Amino acid sequence: MRKLILLIAAGALAAVTSVAGAATLDDVRAKGHVQCGINTGLPGFAYKDEAGEWQGFDVDYCKALAAAIFGDASALKYTNLTGATRFEALKAGEIDVLSRNTTWTYSRDIDLALTFVGVNYYDGQGFIVNKALGVESAHDLEGASVCIQTGTTTELNLADFFRANGMSYEPVPIENNEEARQNYLAGRCDVYTTDRSGLAATRAALDNPDDHVVLPEIISKEPLGPLVRHGDDEWADIARWTLNALILAEEYGIDSGNVNELAEGTNNPEINRMLGTEGEYGAMLRLDQNWVVNVINAVGNYAEIFDRNIGPDTPIGLSRGVNASYRDGGILYAPPFR
Repeated sequence: MRKLILLIAAGALAAVTSVAGAATLDDVRAKGHVQCGINTGLPGFAYKDEAGEWQGFDVDYCKALAAAIFGDASALKYTNLTGATRFEALKAGEIDVLSRNTTWTYSRDIDLALTFVGVNYYDGQGFIVNKALGVESAHDLEGASVCIQTGTTTELNLADFFRANGMSYEPVPIENNEEARQNYLAGRCDVYTTDRSGLAATRAALDNPDDHVVLPEIISKEPLGPLVRHGDDEWADIARWTLNALILAEEYGIDSGNVNELAEGTNNPEINRMLGTEGEYGAMLRLDQNWVVNVINAVGNYAEIFDRNIGPDTPIGLSRGVNASYRDGGILYAPPFR
């Protein structure tokens, strides 16, 4: 009898857990928008345009997710978060997804109970200094004062780098990129360290960017990507395949200019599956059959997002590098839509 009671109790708990764990999509639909956690401000990645609207590489992922669910990229609200506040906001349910230049690590995935849905930018940590200091290498930074964002992998990588090279430094803790820029320009720190994409964004926003140089050393691996809470596989799948769809669309030549034409049917079965003319792939996620069409119409494919926000023809001026499609010699790769 005791064994039977335990089995019934376990079954009831599993049922409750299953219902609770599958609530995010229903909650999002009920409130009519996706609540997306983004940076407090980082040129190219999350910034306000002249009209006061949020734009950027990370912001476009939020728009893609809203388009996937609602067919409307504007069904979206933003929460601005620092490196120190972002994870608690996600765990507490204040946001539905975090799209804020966040590195996928073992402890964040396991210990913090967060689910990274993929990598949208492969990065690495570096250093920016004023050319007037005459520093040509990170190995010349003995005794330097370093602006460093708290609550980040950057903070830990910095300590590891200086320890491994037998050097000392003076940390200058800061909360966000704007505070780092102000302290750096005011001379309160000799050098600023963060992901190299963030350094490019910071340098582009300076009045005299040519007076500053990003040092050649890359001291870490920083696979950046969006994340959600543990415990809701359906929501994680929607977030994951929204990112995958952006990557696959570039691979198959689907863009904002031709997606509607291709959605009428092609000779490529995978394109047809993505765009809803074959199979029931939208229903698997409880989304409309044409959800990928809505995503591409809203923000374009991965290449369009990259080029528009941070590419070579923008003030940020980043090349694709390893973030190019695997077909173009990079490592950007998504599972098949099958």
